[in-house]
Amino acid sequence: MRTIAMACGAALCFMGMASAQENGGFAFNVGAGFTTPLGTVGQTQDTGWNVRGGVGWNFTPRVGALVDLGYHSMGINSTTLADLGYAGGRLSIFSATFDPIIHLNPRGRIGVYVTGGGGLYHEYQDFTQPALGSGIGFGLFGYYPYTYQGNIVVASASTNKPGFDAGIGVEMGSRWHGKFFAEARYNRIFNNGYHTDFLPVTFGFRW
Repeated sequence: MRTIAMACGAALCFMGMASAQENGGFAFNVGAGFTTPLGTVGQTQDTGWNVRGGVGWNFTPRVGALVDLGYHSMGINSTTLADLGYAGGRLSIFSATFDPIIHLNPRGRIGVYVTGGGGLYHEYQDFTQPALGSGIGFGLFGYYPYTYQGNIVVASASTNKPGFDAGIGVEMGSRWHGKFFAEARYNRIFNNGYHTDFLPVTFGFRW
């Protein structure tokens, strides 16, 4: 009787593992690409870059959900800098969003997926001017002082606001059981009286 119970238990465990494998499991993605500012922000920022990563769960081969973290950096264009009287500047955005994902062809070698959700965005903008700095170097004749030119932040501002994202991507299977992907995802941050809109295009790998 004990042997039968152990056999039944082993069978149930095997069925559970098979079901988990069939229905999905742990998921993650990582990637990088370029970010294009849109709308009002597109009038003052240059195209920049992004890095992204996410972890979550595939409930089935077709449906999953991830917590996505992203960092986007866009330089302020030369016309805006000249108008404001600064030498340099940058807009940086950190995003943390919860994003369900639907794979339209989960078992194909090449598929399409849609995703979207919302979360919190942190915006940081700074302006810089060139300045001289000093330091101590060491050479054949001992220590010596030197000067160098760099940039210092002369003005900055930051804010935390809610927002949402929505995107579509193409994924391709690999021999590592994961998939390479290329994705475009529209983002909107709700600021006081205006929106920050941008479109990151990201290339990466997901499991």
